[in-house]
Amino acid sequence: MTSAQQLDAWRQELAVTAKNGLNFILAASLVWAAIAFVWTLPYPPARLGYITFFVGPAMLPLAWLFSKVLRTTWFLPHNPLQPLGLWLNFAQLFYFPFLIFIYSRHPAYFVMTYGIITGAHFFPYAWFYNTKAYAVMAGVIAVGCLLIGVRPAPAAPSWVAAFVAGALLVLSGLLLGAYHQQKQTYLPAAVPA
Repeated sequence: MTSAQQLDAWRQELAVTAKNGLNFILAASLVWAAIAFVWTLPYPPARLGYITFFVGPAMLPLAWLFSKVLRTTWFLPHNPLQPLGLWLNFAQLFYFPFLIFIYSRHPAYFVMTYGIITGAHFFPYAWFYNTKAYAVMAGVIAVGCLLIGVRPAPAAPSWVAAFVAGALLVLSGLLLGAYHQQKQTYLPAAVPA
């Protein structure tokens, strides 16, 4: 097996055993639905942004719960690409100083910025899970958040969050479809240990 074939085998193993990260995307859709609700509350944008910071941490417990329901695997110690998924996720944390700046200076644009960061961070997962759905939806979410978020309507932040939640549900469907295609060609014995 060539190194390119070996790399593809590891990627396919991750895609099939983790079901393309579907558990995380479903968890994120619930978190973004909660954020949409938060931004309908009758508080100033600064307080709503502050509350939003406390909604986000529900993501990991929800992803864990969905992993049990969907029977996905988080950890494959023999697969050298597996830690890359965690690193790709941590990469978005480096954008948080910008998010904090927006929160402190322009809190009405906080959700738009958070949504753009969320969407854009999906792009490298297109390579990681070998599915174009992540690349397409990264662009859709980032641009969609911008187009909705710059509207002068007071409800724009809640619309942005609802848009992200809906886009994540669409992404979930695309990932599930990709998983079913990948599963048909997956040969566990072909994955080098």
